[in-house]
Amino acid sequence: MNTRSTRRVGRPRAQERPASGLEPREEVLSAAAELFTTHGYTATTTRAVAERAGLRQASLYHYFDGKEAILAALLEGTVRPSLEVAHHLVSRTEASPEARLWALCHADVTLLCGGPHNLGALYLLPEVQTKRFAVFHQVRVELKAAYGQLLAASEPGAALGPEDLALRTDLLFGLTESVILIRRADPGHPPQALAAATADAALRVAGVPQRSLARLRREGQQLLAAGA
Repeated sequence: MNTRSTRRVGRPRAQERPASGLEPREEVLSAAAELFTTHGYTATTTRAVAERAGLRQASLYHYFDGKEAILAALLEGTVRPSLEVAHHLVSRTEASPEARLWALCHADVTLLCGGPHNLGALYLLPEVQTKRFAVFHQVRVELKAAYGQLLAASEPGAALGPEDLALRTDLLFGLTESVILIRRADPGHPPQALAAATADAALRVAGVPQRSLARLRREGQQLLAAGA
């Protein structure tokens, strides 16, 4: 019955941090996000992450088995919520595919730009290409496939052959993730404005005529407001 209190004694904080309300695991992720994006992944040690989180280094290993595990958790956090939104939108067949595509792009960009640190900038780290990050890559592949599914169901997408559809899907997904570079160049850019502009541009890349854009934007906003 006293297991919880006994375990906490074994991993005391090394120093106090400002009260954040975060659980220790989330505190570690928050500290790592800050250090990886400001000092660099290679230059950051688990000791530095632990100290920034207010934990002893040994205590950090209670939550993660090393720096790669922390990075993997951070990266997966940049795609899993968007994949959940994508699954919901794909199933919302009563709405137009174009509006659902707008909503997905908007939600995805909002996630990528929503936190205090530009975690998407970590995508290109050489370490991320290893098998340790296979889950992140798989989730990302599934997310891109959802973009392709919505595109294929749209009127412009239905007219595309398989090769053109795959290329257009790559362009849509690349457009969405391009906000990572935009945010790096201009960290103060308002996320909501960037999300709306990117979603509009995505529909144009998809082949939606300009005259339909305002209507589809409204429909996409309604889907998001309804909890898509």
